[in-house]
Amino acid sequence: MPLFKTITVDERTKVFIWKVEESLEWLSEGIDLTEHCRRRVDGMKSEIHRRGFMSIRHLLAEAGYTDHDLYYDEQGKPHLKDDSYISITHSFNFTAIIVSNKDVGIDIEKQREKILKIANKFTPLSEYHTLANEEALIRKLTIVWGAKESVYKLIAQPGVGFLQHINVLDFDFEDSKTKTHVRYNGLDNWYDVKFLEFENFTCVYAMPSNSKAKA
Repeated sequence: MPLFKTITVDERTKVFIWKVEESLEWLSEGIDLTEHCRRRVDGMKSEIHRRGFMSIRHLLAEAGYTDHDLYYDEQGKPHLKDDSYISITHSFNFTAIIVSNKDVGIDIEKQREKILKIANKFTPLSEYHTLANEEALIRKLTIVWGAKESVYKLIAQPGVGFLQHINVLDFDFEDSKTKTHVRYNGLDNWYDVKFLEFENFTCVYAMPSNSKAKA
């Protein structure tokens, strides 16, 4: 089934995940794109990117919207015309959106060894000595990256550094959640982060927290 998973986070917040297995022709059927988005699709060189883009329009439909309800601000952050909040993500053959009455961010990442080479650019590697093996390290680093990426999308402030300004509290895999703190340019905020893993992918989503974490 194309709609891979739906998660009801709370009564006003939902996550929709799509596994892209259909042809571009199938995904394009019945979808009315804005002129701007039509130009974007036509300019994409990669077939999987075009299919991913169109699958997100099906996710919008699942949430009760069309492409015409979606617009982007000068920072490239997506918005919905009814003032609901939305965040969008795409990785290989998975796409996802989160829609809420509060600001949100979402990220999907494929779990890959590549993250080991760039980890010190977004998190202190010394914090991960206790992990049992490389697979566990890749999984955890992917969650941390996804948490920071989700919060980065949510706050949409140019200049925010993943390493310098966004801190993810430690967590166990079984927790399926953690908290993230941002201190930057007047921001001093906590965010609730939840994550799930499937088919060697990690999905992470974030929203403002109602409480601060313990020091």
